[in-house]
Amino acid sequence: MKKVENNFIVTGCVGKDAEFRQLTTASVARFSIAVSRQEKSGEESNYVSAFMNIEAWRKNENTSSFENLTKGTQLTVEGFFKPEEWTDKDGVKKNRIIMVATKFYPALEKEEEAPAEAPKGKKSRK
Repeated sequence: MKKVENNFIVTGCVGKDAEFRQLTTASVARFSIAVSRQEKSGEESNYVSAFMNIEAWRKNENTSSFENLTKGTQLTVEGFFKPEEWTDKDGVKKNRIIMVATKFYPALEKEEEAPAEAPKGKKSRK
């Protein structure tokens, strides 16, 4: 059977300043990343955006990277998906998928692509 990898890489902008919780030996930062893509419909094109919730864990002595988690910062985030299950106070089973960041760093600037050139071929005779 083929091994299926459980990981993601996404680039976007931090939606709002991260929320931090410090525990006994580790700290967690919870933040959202706004991602968008362009959709074309005939002559019109629109950007469709979505916010993804992410959490990052660090040992308490290694939380300096959390300083980058401020609103508007463009980041690339790498990590894995973690399923969670629980039963609410009414006895209803719930579940969700958490995106856990193992790495995050400033996104590389991407240059605008130049318009495609016409294919090179035989020159036409006049």
